[in-house]
Amino acid sequence: MPTWLTKCFINKQGVVRSGWKVLGFFLVLMVLGGILAGLRRLGLRHGLGIWMGVLLVSLASYICVRIEGRSFGSLGLLPGRRWLLEFLAGTLGGILLILVTALLVQGLNGFHWVRAADVGARQLLYAAWMFLGVAFNEEILARGFPFQRLVEGAGTWVGQLVFAAIFAVGHWGNPGMHGATKAWATLNIGLAAILLGFCYLRTRGLALPIGVHLGWNWAQGSLLGFGVSGTTDIKGFWSPVFHGRPEWLTGGAFGLEASLPCALVCGAVILLLWRWKGSAPTGDASTASAS
Repeated sequence: MPTWLTKCFINKQGVVRSGWKVLGFFLVLMVLGGILAGLRRLGLRHGLGIWMGVLLVSLASYICVRIEGRSFGSLGLLPGRRWLLEFLAGTLGGILLILVTALLVQGLNGFHWVRAADVGARQLLYAAWMFLGVAFNEEILARGFPFQRLVEGAGTWVGQLVFAAIFAVGHWGNPGMHGATKAWATLNIGLAAILLGFCYLRTRGLALPIGVHLGWNWAQGSLLGFGVSGTTDIKGFWSPVFHGRPEWLTGGAFGLEASLPCALVCGAVILLLWRWKGSAPTGDASTASAS
């Protein structure tokens, strides 16, 4: 093989370049998704919904790290006391972030809440289960193997900005993505991706970003009654009654993720995470504080 062609695939350390690893991950994911689609056409019914997506992205990640000779836990999915504490802290943090955003909008006379009927503990728990699946699926995909390898090969901010763009554009097919709402939602979803990326980078684990993702979505939709990235099929414990203020202020039917206050809250938290030195597991502290 010509030297120039070898350099295209192999870096100076004799390792496959990160860009090819990222591409390989998505190819593996596509193949697995095709196999699942074929099995479904043959009559297989899994009935697991979003959790089948978690299984697929986890399997693709497992295959890729094993090819490298690393463990699946190296992606930041090692179970234990620390992982659980970071997950719980992230969940509470996500709830707090979206609550602060909602209170800012309410304080600007954007809406008031009314108690929704027929929503109790069973509905809240079911929604939490579904949003947990969404959080695992999207965080393993967007902050897992491909994100981590791009950060390793191209640097923190390249990884952050590339996956922020992918994360934002990946939501363009959601209901309500048009006009000014699309612009604000794209900005805020991109900021949220950077925020979640820092949650991984500062801990070198996926527990914190998974928890933040869960708390944010669950509180926004199931607790406070707003749309979640344009989805409105989950009824909230409370229901907002809008006061006719501009959608750039309230987010409208799309949810708080399409509002100016959301951008301010995400921006403030990103600055705090950027300043935070991190709390990586023992032996990994140097990488946790990279920025």
